[in-house]
Amino acid sequence: MNENLRKWLPWIIVAAVAVVIVIIIAVNSGGDDEASATTTTAGDSTTTTVEETTTTEGETTTTEGETTTTEAPPVALEPIAVKIGTVLPQTGQLASIIEALENPIKMGTDEINAVSSGLVSVDYGDSGTDPNIASATVDKYLTGDYAGIIGAAASGVTLSIVDKVQSSQVSMCSGSNTAAALSSSDYDPYYSRTAPSDNLQGPALADVVAGDAPTAVAVLWRNDEYGKGFGELVAEELSDVVVLAQGYDPKAGSFATEAQAVVASGADALVMITFEEGGQMLLDLEGAGYDGAIYVADGFKDTVGADQVGGNVALLDGIKGTAPSASPANGEATFPARFEAAFPGTPTIFSAQDYDCLMVTVLAAQVAQSADPSVFVNEIQGVTEGGEKCSLFEDCFNLVMAGMDIDYDGASGPLDFGPSNEPGIGTYDVFLYDAEGNTTTLEQIVAGG
Repeated sequence: MNENLRKWLPWIIVAAVAVVIVIIIAVNSGGDDEASATTTTAGDSTTTTVEETTTTEGETTTTEGETTTTEAPPVALEPIAVKIGTVLPQTGQLASIIEALENPIKMGTDEINAVSSGLVSVDYGDSGTDPNIASATVDKYLTGDYAGIIGAAASGVTLSIVDKVQSSQVSMCSGSNTAAALSSSDYDPYYSRTAPSDNLQGPALADVVAGDAPTAVAVLWRNDEYGKGFGELVAEELSDVVVLAQGYDPKAGSFATEAQAVVASGADALVMITFEEGGQMLLDLEGAGYDGAIYVADGFKDTVGADQVGGNVALLDGIKGTAPSASPANGEATFPARFEAAFPGTPTIFSAQDYDCLMVTVLAAQVAQSADPSVFVNEIQGVTEGGEKCSLFEDCFNLVMAGMDIDYDGASGPLDFGPSNEPGIGTYDVFLYDAEGNTTTLEQIVAGG
């Protein structure tokens, strides 16, 4: 090595080391103030997170900065027009209460369309108390552009058409079906009812009877879907004092045999689950010499009057019974006055319940944003429980349009539909006949819940 190279070699080494150090510092300095930004978009929300990373002699510290989330405004809902047909008894045994069933639907339709013009239209059809009449009416609805059906009034008629309605995937709501048989999950999800099941009324009527402390009770029921389940429930509840429990043919012209059996049993109280044939049964009981207490239910109250007892209304004096309340204390408070103002003097049996069928159907379609019953039936239970409470259609509609979950408490009281789309509680009038054939409500009782 020559002398000059030996002289400069230490300085060359120092310079090389310095260059390496400068490169290392430059690389680390590039990360000191480096910021990384990550943007994530999920649906209509945007979230931005900023992280700052500092490295000092092998130690790394990460600090998460502020996160800002911006929620997109709720999707605007639109009114959904719904077309409904009724299957109600314009003829037949229950024709005497047709105004009580149709007029609340007419009033409800006017109220709904006053809130949103053209939101609902209703066509009115006959069910009679004849499955053939009801079936022909339903066929017209199933081949038309109908989202829902209100009816039938009689449980037996409903049972004759419900399978056809279900297979066509059309919504069906009854305000007066009470038969225990309709509580079956076999009829979900297209069938619903706002009248409480006789699974609730049977024990309620039995409690009224037991409160009067009879020592021997006879129970007679019409041998159909309405009477059988109801009568058997009453007999089961009163089993310790029941001395006779049997069904009868409601089409029989005379019930003298049944009346004589009641007298022979030694019963001091009789529960009879009837429709209008209950009038003839009273005449036959008088002929057989029965003088004990008599208890009835809504089927009797709806259909038996002076004509059915041959003008001898005194036979009704002292009869006691239960029926789904026409003006429940736990129902929407203004309904009775509004209904009277709209249709003065109209009987009110099952009026509140039919009105509620209309409201539940229309509100479910609004929540689902569809008039397709295969879509909105899934909302029928939901609009009756678990959300913001409301009772007037305008209030409920405005909540739905604002994207709120609702709990419709109706004219007939809280509905709180369970899995079978029927009320979880029943409110009943306990009534008493006087010598003129008029009824007075003694009290209201609430069953279930």
